[in-house]
Amino acid sequence: MGTGINFGTNPPIKFGTDGWRGIIADDFTFSNVCKVTRAIAIYLEKAYSKDRPVLVCYDPRFLADQFAYTSANVLADLGWTVKIVDRDCPTPVIAYNAKHLNSAGALMFTASHNPAPYCGIKYIPDYAGPATTDITDTIVAALDTASDAPPTGKNSGQISTFDPKPDYLTFLYSILDVERIRSAKLKVKYDALYSTSRGYLDEVLQHCGCDVESFHTHRDVLFGGGMPEPKPELLGELIAAVKQDQADLGLATDGDSDRFGVIDEQGNYLTPNTILLLLARHLMKNKGKKGAIVRTVATTHLLDNLANKYGLELIETAVGFKYVGQQMRETTVLIGGEESGGLSVIGHIPEKDGILADMLVAEAIAYEGKALSQLVAEAIADADGPLYNNRLDLHLTNEHKEAVLKAFTANPPSEVAGVAVKEVGRKDGIKLYLSEGSWVLLRPSGTEPLIRVYLETNSAEKLTQMGQFMENLIHQIQP
Repeated sequence: MGTGINFGTNPPIKFGTDGWRGIIADDFTFSNVCKVTRAIAIYLEKAYSKDRPVLVCYDPRFLADQFAYTSANVLADLGWTVKIVDRDCPTPVIAYNAKHLNSAGALMFTASHNPAPYCGIKYIPDYAGPATTDITDTIVAALDTASDAPPTGKNSGQISTFDPKPDYLTFLYSILDVERIRSAKLKVKYDALYSTSRGYLDEVLQHCGCDVESFHTHRDVLFGGGMPEPKPELLGELIAAVKQDQADLGLATDGDSDRFGVIDEQGNYLTPNTILLLLARHLMKNKGKKGAIVRTVATTHLLDNLANKYGLELIETAVGFKYVGQQMRETTVLIGGEESGGLSVIGHIPEKDGILADMLVAEAIAYEGKALSQLVAEAIADADGPLYNNRLDLHLTNEHKEAVLKAFTANPPSEVAGVAVKEVGRKDGIKLYLSEGSWVLLRPSGTEPLIRVYLETNSAEKLTQMGQFMENLIHQIQP
């Protein structure tokens, strides 16, 4: 299973919170893939014995399969047995198999929701969740000594292909109330966005008796000229189809299917914050589940209200699903998630799963026998909502960004838009808790000159005022 690839120059590698991403043929090169694979292998040597296979997986983007086969050959050179997927595959599916097959973990080649020029690689340990910081720090440190030489292909016989779908689907059906969904006879529109969920989510919907119409279910390395990100501006075709055919709901995933997109029967896009709230309530009310609710610092406090009302523990983590997943491995978690569109639930792996999230929304409709928009309204009311959210992405120079962070760290504001700050949180960025329940989070990007400002309050008008106040305050700070 050689690659036949011409190996070129070796630009620098920069790891982010979820592995390494780069632009194909710029920094994401075959030589760099070899280097990162060997760095991961240095960690594997310390953590696992070689009688456990390493899984390798990829998403649909350009050259991802070739990068994956190059990586597989590097691992085989080093004496590892490698199982590589037989086609592009969702991240939650390979994560499940990493645990199910008692592997030494999995290498996933994906750039998630990023546009077509990007690719990426992340390591998923055998516990089936994102690698924790201590693991990624070990891998990054190993880059100093890892070679970028191409594989020899001498042990290619140690590489075999496998189909990860059947075991994952069996597991998924054990979590879902398949018969309940079948009895509801839901009409569902599904936009694959050319992602890895094609052939998965549509198959699950059909298995659960849904009347399904699917879009964009073939491999397109350019993602139709867009991005595989399930946000409203990219789901126009799905929204139109739901409204035209009066479907019960519309569903989508991102590129590697670990994040979800949901449209209600009226054609409204439901934010991840809303879906987290809806499903937390569904799991408690309809399925009798109990456990902690885990959210990141940037995620809605409606979850806090719901936890308080039903006597559940609320755990706040730093941004990044690896922190949510770590809580899932340490305690009983009802639901854990983040405002960027990832969640997992009790009984599932500690990894984001957009396929499961989408199906749980269908399950909630089936249990209640009500329109999705009505279920959302009831969940919000149950949590003493509504609350209004926004995120501002402020592009600054590096000097301005550092000056803002320094100013807010040393002397955070005592009020925001006329409302007093009662507490300052520093778990991840600077979070200002206001006296009447609103909050503001200031969080820098780790990879670009950008500061993100998250806001939540109890009226649309106040949300606008808070956003304008924060933007003006930040621009007043001199670099």
